[in-house]
Amino acid sequence: MDEETIINILKSSGLTEKEAEVYLFLSQHDLRKGAEIAQLIRKDKAQIYRILRRLQAKGFVEATLEFPSRFTVAPFENIIESLVKVKQEEVAFIKEVKKDLLDYLSKKHSVETLEKFKVIKGNKRIYSKIAQIIKDTKQQLSIAITVPYLMRGDRFGVFEVAFNHPLDSLIEYRLLTEFSEQNLNALKILIKSVSGTGFNIKTRNTDLGSSLFPRMIARDNEEILFFTTPRMDKTGNDDVCIWTNCKSLVQTFTAVFEDLWCNSTGIEKKIIEFETGKPTPKTYVMTEAETTQNYYKTLQSAEKEILVMTSSKGLIEYWKKGPLIETWKNRGVRVKIMAPIVRENSEAAQQLQKTCAVRHVPENYIITTIVDGKHLFQFKTPPTEQETPDSIPNFKNTFYTNERDYVEKMKNTITGIWKNAHVPSAVTLDAIIGSYGPVLGPVPENATLSKTNSVKIADVKPLGTITEKEVLNKIIHSEKLLVKDPSKDASRMYASISAAVIHPPNHFNLPKMVIVVNKIDKKSTFGAEDALNIFLWLESSTGYTYVPVATVGDNPQAQLRRKALFAGTPAGQNVQLVRKDELQVLVHSNTMFAGWTVHIPLYPAPYVLPPACLLIEGYGNVKTCGFTMLHSSGFKSRIEENCFDAFVTFMHPSSKYSGPGTDGVFARDYIMTNIPPKSCKKFRAESASLDVSRKEIDRTNF
Repeated sequence: MDEETIINILKSSGLTEKEAEVYLFLSQHDLRKGAEIAQLIRKDKAQIYRILRRLQAKGFVEATLEFPSRFTVAPFENIIESLVKVKQEEVAFIKEVKKDLLDYLSKKHSVETLEKFKVIKGNKRIYSKIAQIIKDTKQQLSIAITVPYLMRGDRFGVFEVAFNHPLDSLIEYRLLTEFSEQNLNALKILIKSVSGTGFNIKTRNTDLGSSLFPRMIARDNEEILFFTTPRMDKTGNDDVCIWTNCKSLVQTFTAVFEDLWCNSTGIEKKIIEFETGKPTPKTYVMTEAETTQNYYKTLQSAEKEILVMTSSKGLIEYWKKGPLIETWKNRGVRVKIMAPIVRENSEAAQQLQKTCAVRHVPENYIITTIVDGKHLFQFKTPPTEQETPDSIPNFKNTFYTNERDYVEKMKNTITGIWKNAHVPSAVTLDAIIGSYGPVLGPVPENATLSKTNSVKIADVKPLGTITEKEVLNKIIHSEKLLVKDPSKDASRMYASISAAVIHPPNHFNLPKMVIVVNKIDKKSTFGAEDALNIFLWLESSTGYTYVPVATVGDNPQAQLRRKALFAGTPAGQNVQLVRKDELQVLVHSNTMFAGWTVHIPLYPAPYVLPPACLLIEGYGNVKTCGFTMLHSSGFKSRIEENCFDAFVTFMHPSSKYSGPGTDGVFARDYIMTNIPPKSCKKFRAESASLDVSRKEIDRTNF
């Protein structure tokens, strides 16, 4: 087959003649840099880079994670299959030339496996990618997803792909889901249709009513695809997914799946239990009067241990039960309470820790109490506003059992959750950055301008001074503020920004840290950018403080601005530029996700932040405020924002950290105007430095 015919085929697949020419060149060569390609085919370098970006967007070309990037063609087999699926009208023609085309392109030398990071938008593209993942599976496919998404996958033909897999009998399929009364019938129909095919699949339902996160598909410990659209999103918009074959992230999410799988129940058994209304054959539904009498009688008779999983409001009610808890303490009864820790109950959590053990767990667990490993109460519904102050749980539809095997199983499950839960820290994000919202770094309200505190807060506008609508209108009607000289001209940033304080367990091998995530809009002076600012808890000349140690972004034009804002700190000397497929920040409603596939060097060596993910989930009512930051570099930053308190979930290869609702804040709408100093000598970044002790830091102190 001659080159002209191949180019015509590529053009019929949606490529321009120049794109087809570059693709054909890459198919016959090893990994090449953009400049090398331009030189070899005698084209303008800028034009070649534009063509490569378009080929990447269309899925025909892939880039390495190194800098500068090298490019190679995507496996042509995958491209052909995608075209067959999406463009049915071209099926006959593609099948006719497929063999000759693959023979011609098979001359390209094999290349090493490259770690990649892609954002996939739109249901058709997502389920086409899922189908491809299933086709590539050789040993094990693990899926954690809700029933509505299962039904949607069936409509897109995903199950048909699995049924027709040539290695079907050798592959272990595992499906983890959750169901409700509304979708129970749909799930039963789906299971019946699958069982009729003889398809080998294991199915489980999550225990304790935990909402699945992340919804994901993991293949052979080689690649993952996970949804970033909020679980409660009802807009009907197309979903957004992130796909990666980064080994560190694949291992992290696979470990999350394994934890969920171990703490789950067979789906058939769960359906029977759900239809009968009894968690086990010996479990029965108690009336409200029976529960009130039996629950408090059982609590008062406790001899060894009480395990409680309750709501955020339920924690406050236990705090009000001070005399009862004091009685347990005097009798030597160990009391362990788990609840979502938020701003409203943080004081109650600190007070309760004086008499019993308290830990933070995410929301969406069923309220459960286990007494002495013998009695289990599960409360079907959470407390309501109409309940009396004396009622800890809602006693309607309460399940009780003293059946040994079931109670022991649930105790083991809750104990496992307890081991992975975190003690609520008295050092909240409020204590670090003050009552205003996200800033470029942790700055207490009473901070003074010094080398250890590189900024000072001034002109704080209390809540109610400005309104949410005023901030939104400024963003909606914004115009790009252009600058000629960043050292002299004011610049403006429109963004969503979050700040998260993380108290890593010892095995993280990292000190306490604050990570500030930026999703900067294209209307900003320096254009769109995804960026991170990282602070570590380090010793300085005046004691321990949060020190800015790195700033990372994917916009070259914004590097000088970041260096200026962090002048006089280690971060000012550690400004890192990454590619857009190495750092991704997504915002959906009141949720922000950040993921990176590169190792980020930190100060002091050998601290390195590995590839990881960070999820910030805003909750509660919006708070609108404004303030001014005065930087040691001489810059002023005027800020206005609409922000929320937020939960923090940080995942990296060693573990999963889920922080209380006092550890994060999310500014959904954020405006920052940077005003340079009147005189600026290289932003003072080269001469100023933060006096941070360089002595070896004993990490066990963190």
